[in-house]
Amino acid sequence: MDIIFYEAFEEEEKEIKKHLPKNINAEFTWKSIQEYGSKEPPAKIISTRTQSIYPIKWAKKIKGILSRSTGYDHLKEYQKKVSADISYGYLPLYCHRAVAEQALLLWMSLLRKLPQQIKSFSRFHRDGLTGRETEEKTLLVVGVGNIGSEVAKIGHGLGMKVLGVEIDIKHPNEKYVSIDEGIKKADIIVCAMNLTDKNHNYFNFELLMKAKKDAVFVNISRGEISPSLELLKVLNKNHLSGVALDVFDSEKELANVLRNNAKTNNEETLATLKLMKKSNVILTPHNSFNSVEGVKRKSEQSVEQTISFLKTGKFIWSVPGV
Repeated sequence: MDIIFYEAFEEEEKEIKKHLPKNINAEFTWKSIQEYGSKEPPAKIISTRTQSIYPIKWAKKIKGILSRSTGYDHLKEYQKKVSADISYGYLPLYCHRAVAEQALLLWMSLLRKLPQQIKSFSRFHRDGLTGRETEEKTLLVVGVGNIGSEVAKIGHGLGMKVLGVEIDIKHPNEKYVSIDEGIKKADIIVCAMNLTDKNHNYFNFELLMKAKKDAVFVNISRGEISPSLELLKVLNKNHLSGVALDVFDSEKELANVLRNNAKTNNEETLATLKLMKKSNVILTPHNSFNSVEGVKRKSEQSVEQTISFLKTGKFIWSVPGV
């Protein structure tokens, strides 16, 4: 077999098959590697999203790993653990608009108390449902890269005051501030940072307690940057008016717990399950990328990567630094 696509949901599988040449032998499964349960790699190229755990013993038996994601921290983590001649590919530019629009969806839902509105419909009551408008509110975008710049563009279009926090400035037209300055001014905080070795637990209890009491926090990048344990502590102090997450620390385990009703003692996963019960929290299943347009681009680029590797032994978009 040439390639196996793990974590391929229904729409994605159909779209990839539209573009995949007939001479490429491929298999698809919605399961992660650990859920699929193979003892040996089924193909010389394995393709995943972000919830699969790459077995160490597979390292010398596979030639390429293609992650159908814009993030590649999990690939670098595997590369550090193994000494094998493996090529690593990713998809850098397929979903920046889709993810930015999901951020908008989440912060608007928090500001207008959408979960509470839906719950109140059965009684047709409006008590406690008064929300807030976005115009003239301050939007803090932490990480102004491909996704963050689209978030900022949406903020400008809504008449918001947009501030950015960024080390490597690639979009100079934005107004940049330090995180300490920005978090004190923000009404909406959006995390759009890449995950690095240095920003685990970036949005911790101490930092978020500096935000306005009624600010809302949205993370659409990587869960390790804002662990649920920290967010739970903040909300239990009645600080922040709402939290929305599409990504989670310990996401691989969380997905297994929710999909397979597995037991867990992981404190971070347990904290996420507690967040799920709060009326001012919205959790979505790492789905920000999942627009019709995004899935089309993702599938086309996945096939381009596959064809390139099978022909040349190299991916078009290789993981930097690996």
